[in-house]
Amino acid sequence: MTRYFLNRLVQLIPTILGIYTFAFLLMRVLPGDAANVLAGFRDDQVHLENLRRTMKLDEPIFNQYVGFLQSALVGDFGNSYITGQPVTEMIGDAFPLTVLLAAVTMLLAVMIGVPLGIVAAVWQDSIWDSVSRLLALLGVSIPVFWLGIQFQVLFGLQLKWLPVSGVGFDKHIVLPAITACGATLALLMRMTRASLLDELHQDYARTARGKGLRERSIIWIHVLRNALLPVVTVWGGSLANLLSGTLLVEIIFSWPGMGRLLLQAINTRDYPLLQAIVIILALLYAGMNLLVDLSYPLIDPRIRYGQSTA
Repeated sequence: MTRYFLNRLVQLIPTILGIYTFAFLLMRVLPGDAANVLAGFRDDQVHLENLRRTMKLDEPIFNQYVGFLQSALVGDFGNSYITGQPVTEMIGDAFPLTVLLAAVTMLLAVMIGVPLGIVAAVWQDSIWDSVSRLLALLGVSIPVFWLGIQFQVLFGLQLKWLPVSGVGFDKHIVLPAITACGATLALLMRMTRASLLDELHQDYARTARGKGLRERSIIWIHVLRNALLPVVTVWGGSLANLLSGTLLVEIIFSWPGMGRLLLQAINTRDYPLLQAIVIILALLYAGMNLLVDLSYPLIDPRIRYGQSTA
């Protein structure tokens, strides 16, 4: 286990370098000029040249890359072109709010989606299965921006039950979390149902039935644990998606997280801030994949890294 973990960490090194390189090159191929945006699109060439020199945009691309890499690898992403604040401080203010929203959203998705998937699999082709599949279809089909606006109109403006904007671990988080969890809930429900149905038809489940074990015991003691492996894989990817994909939800509900910060960086061509956000979100994906991979033996003891599965 320890050897496998160390090997995976070593394999992350080229991944991290690739992420940093991609983020740097992405900023250089985007249309527009950060100096021009910062100067207010004025035609004063002397002022523009001074800005480019200050921002080191006049240096050869290789020199820019080396300087960026030397600083970014130690966590120094420079200062924002627009506000002058250190980029790490700006991200430090926004990131916890995105984590809070993503955590509550994922909690709702797991608490509702996984039980619905179990019910749909156990009572296959029943009314409960049909309702669950309908909810899953709606969850992946309804656009987030439309759903968020409808929730604001209904629960905020008409019924006046919940606030339509703002931030806080109270009523403010209810509508954003419900809006963001639709697609994740549907994905977890469908994966749980499919995985559980597959395990229920395996030989060991049929053998347990032949020995007279109750169906409930077969599901909870034997089948469910094996069925959770693909669900955990989907869960890890979904959590990473939530951390980076709540842009529309944060804009609709004025939630000052990473999504709004990313949009601000794109609109203003704030290269240091944009590069840092892209890098952090990409590293989150890599880290979540590693954690999910390492969690497999805890779920299924038959899995041994470096050995064949019994």
